[in-house]
Amino acid sequence: MLFSSITFLYYFLPLTIGLYFLFPKCLKNMVLLLSSLLFYAWGEPKYILLMGSSIVLGYGFGLLVEKYRGKKLGQVFCILSVIISLSFLVYFKYVDFFITNFNAITGLNIPLLKVVLPIGISFYTFQMISYIVDIYRGEEAQKNIIYMAAYIAMFPQLIAGPIVRYSDIAKQLETRTHSWDMAAEGIRRFVSGLAKKVLLANQLGELCNVFRGSDEKSVLFYWLYAFAFGLHIYFDFSGYSDMAIGLGKIFGFRFLENFNYPYISASITEFWRRWHISLGSWFRDYVYIPLGGNRVKRGRQFFNILMVWMLTGFWHGAAWNFIVWGLFFAILLMIEKVWLLKYLKKSKVFSHIYVLFFVMISFIIFNAQDMGQAFLDIKGLFGIDGVPIVSAQALYCLSSFFVILIIAVIGATPAVPYGIKMVCHKPIGEKIINRIEPFVLMVLLLVITAYLVDGSFNPFLYFRF
Repeated sequence: MLFSSITFLYYFLPLTIGLYFLFPKCLKNMVLLLSSLLFYAWGEPKYILLMGSSIVLGYGFGLLVEKYRGKKLGQVFCILSVIISLSFLVYFKYVDFFITNFNAITGLNIPLLKVVLPIGISFYTFQMISYIVDIYRGEEAQKNIIYMAAYIAMFPQLIAGPIVRYSDIAKQLETRTHSWDMAAEGIRRFVSGLAKKVLLANQLGELCNVFRGSDEKSVLFYWLYAFAFGLHIYFDFSGYSDMAIGLGKIFGFRFLENFNYPYISASITEFWRRWHISLGSWFRDYVYIPLGGNRVKRGRQFFNILMVWMLTGFWHGAAWNFIVWGLFFAILLMIEKVWLLKYLKKSKVFSHIYVLFFVMISFIIFNAQDMGQAFLDIKGLFGIDGVPIVSAQALYCLSSFFVILIIAVIGATPAVPYGIKMVCHKPIGEKIINRIEPFVLMVLLLVITAYLVDGSFNPFLYFRF
């Protein structure tokens, strides 16, 4: 079930909210859990057993790790739990990748298993691992299995994050407050995220699809595609994160931010502090720092960076282009760390151009079917292999999508919230904003509904991961 669907918006969500606030406080987590299981089973009922097994194992291992914490047995249970969680992920997500590459190296012809990837497994696996490791490091284990299951299966962030750590919402699971102001804030955030997805990301995705299906490639068209896809993936994923955060607030949870206008960054280092924040912080705290982080010699530090970014790329997908994508960023981050950062600070214009250029290149690699297509797309940006500068279809697409591209560029910066903040500095401005905001949100929801009824929407990109 997608957030951007009529079924979710007008059937599942109103019913879930109604039941949630109808039941007493002691049963609210149970309502959330059952609703989340229904949400997940809607598209993949057979994988409920997989998720249920993960939850039961995580709950049991959490209690054992806490009981034997500080002893060798506690470490054994922690490692065993992590291995089991990763084994589920490796089997469902990577087994065919490993078989394919093994066949290529050995010349054998072992048949592929063609395992279907369970939606959201990359996200809830990382949440389970962080839960167990945090208990090993000193956090208290959850004694109530319903609360534990509600944390893992909570539908707002189940499918595509953000990766919510148990330590961040442990107290909120036990006791949380609800208010009209918080619910209104959540609705505002959810509708704005839905607008990002349906009105911007989907339209930009259509431009990318036109490019892929075109026989009239040109340098202009390649750049238009690179530019559009960079905005497409941003609004697709940040829109989902906004919806998840907004839904969390409606149910009394405060999830951490996952995006902070990454395209205004002045370095790749800054970009990754602003993009998919929950994933970056997860790899930092559970991989990079345990490997030694910055506390080791330069050579080992570079090894740690390469390892983290190779795993970051591999986490996104079972294909070599994702690994190359991760290592591409690792190399840029190491170059910045050694000498480039001090030069980037001297020119804001150059630093922003540098970030946008290399991020666009990275997303060309990210979105390619394989490295062959990635190299072909990158060569097309520079007119290599006789690619013409301009084509009629590129000009047509530029004119057709020009308004959407301009709106997307503005939306990818803090210009709009900054403008609203400036208006709200004056009492009259704040009154006007408060009066027109409900009307604007209603109009947005009506327009979004019209798009959804028309059937013009795509699955979220990060559902693949």
